[in-house]
Amino acid sequence: MKTIKGPAVFLAQFMDDKAPFNSLDGLCQWASALGYKGIQIPTDLSLIDLAKAAESQTYCDEFKGKINSYGLEITELSTHLQGQLVAVHPAYDAMFDNFAPEHCKGKPKARTEWAIQQVKDAATASRRLGLKAHGTFSGSLLWHTMHPWPQRPDGLVEMGFEELAKRWIPILNHFDEQGVDVCYEVHPGEDIHDGVTFERFLEATNNHKRVNILYDPSHFVLQQLDYIEYIDHYHEFIKAFHVKDSEFNPTGKKGAFGGYGDWRDRAGRYRSLGDGQVDFKTIFTKLTKYGCDVWAVMEWECCIKSPEQGAREGVKFITDHIIEATEKRFDDFAGSEADDAHLRKILGLN
Repeated sequence: MKTIKGPAVFLAQFMDDKAPFNSLDGLCQWASALGYKGIQIPTDLSLIDLAKAAESQTYCDEFKGKINSYGLEITELSTHLQGQLVAVHPAYDAMFDNFAPEHCKGKPKARTEWAIQQVKDAATASRRLGLKAHGTFSGSLLWHTMHPWPQRPDGLVEMGFEELAKRWIPILNHFDEQGVDVCYEVHPGEDIHDGVTFERFLEATNNHKRVNILYDPSHFVLQQLDYIEYIDHYHEFIKAFHVKDSEFNPTGKKGAFGGYGDWRDRAGRYRSLGDGQVDFKTIFTKLTKYGCDVWAVMEWECCIKSPEQGAREGVKFITDHIIEATEKRFDDFAGSEADDAHLRKILGLN
């Protein structure tokens, strides 16, 4: 068993153009003052220069030193947006161009090449920063066929995962050279969105050892998937952990697909920690029991509560759920050394 590290916070949803959320120093000071011990850092240029981090150990040492000066550790870097752009179906080109730099907008091939280099740079930067895991998205070539109407032709899904793997294998190989695991956030909208699709991707990459999971139960509640049993199936792959709550309240008018409603109007929606339906007590127990070496990173995406309140409450919530893994059994006091003869006597075999 292993004690989960934390509490930590994912900075992505807190970045803003107003202080203290408009700079790395401001975010670090804010997170530290709240009591967080770690931060997961989105690789936005306003926070980190990935190309420079990939090239310069001095830059990474200074970057890490700045964060450590606030009493914080880096849990992981994140390339969720760039990972998404590794594989974009043309139907989504216009909307996903919002995540691309100006010189790539309207140029899908250039956008993909930029995204791949970004994720590779994040691998090198992670190694220079002493990190062992990295959070990202898989991207999606097949999501538009998730509900099979019109009916999917035979071989489409297999070809889709073959192409997804073809794009990712060079990236995975680079991560392997850096000694860093790729943790795909299993998420609706991605080709890797549940257990079956994770296994499809793993198989398509010939069981690449750097293919791992960023576990976030909130997405499984929205899919009505057993997020507890998921840990039993895939605990050996869980190398990163988002602590995010959610709820699913279907009615006679709406269910999992949500009727194109805004988040607050959907049956499935994200909530601040403790306000939703996720059984975190069992999750922390399972992850601890299986020895998952992860940081408990709060991700805030509540459609009702303010981010400031969610962040304040998140520190205590995570702290209260972290289990200090025991190194002894409760009945050790009753144990006794025994040799083979003594064991045979207990069993009545003498």
